Amino acid sequence: MKLRMPKGLFLTFEGGEGAGKSTIIDRLHKHLSNLGLEVVKTKEPGGTPLGSLIRNLLLHLDEKISPKSELFLYLADRSQHVETIILPALESGKIVLCDRYTDSTIAYQGAARSFDLELMKEYCDFATSSLNPDYTLFLDVDPNVGIHRAKKQSAGFDRIEEEGIKFHQKVYDAYQHLIQKEQKRFLVVDASQKQDDVFHLVLEKLSPILEKQYDVSI
Repeated sequence: MKLRMPKGLFLTFEGGEGAGKSTIIDRLHKHLSNLGLEVVKTKEPGGTPLGSLIRNLLLHLDEKISPKSELFLYLADRSQHVETIILPALESGKIVLCDRYTDSTIAYQGAARSFDLELMKEYCDFATSSLNPDYTLFLDVDPNVGIHRAKKQSAGFDRIEEEGIKFHQKVYDAYQHLIQKEQKRFLVVDASQKQDDVFHLVLEKLSPILEKQYDVSI
């Protein structure tokens, strides 16, 4: 079943560990809200009460989680997220800023865990009733640089961050493949620069989109 097209704007943010997504989303949320736009900031996993429980299991459970179990936990989180947070916001005309979405599943649980990517796409479409982002901001940073950043910023790594560099390189390569397939959807930003510079690049990418849909200059 496909959902009817909502009237809001659905923006997702993707990238490897240490790319700086959360910081950029926080700044963009504040910036757009100050312009009078209605903006919802959310994340995966963990954007709902159910998702918070799933997030804790996925990232901090002492027991080893099998790749298939990991996949279905992420999908359960996303299905609840779409139905209770994302879709209602879009249907009311709001801008949704989402930290990770289906591209993360295809890259992390698909490519890096060696599952079939087309099958991953089918699972994601089922979980979301084929609700796709209008645009995806990909914060592009070399996996080695990203992991180094994450180590400096975090007191302790979660299960995904603890994976080896080969895993994170597979994730990065998968993103590059997705970007080549959907060049109109992806807005690629060089995230190796200083935070302020990255934020201004994000604003440059989004400016014509928001001006067209909301008649506002950012």
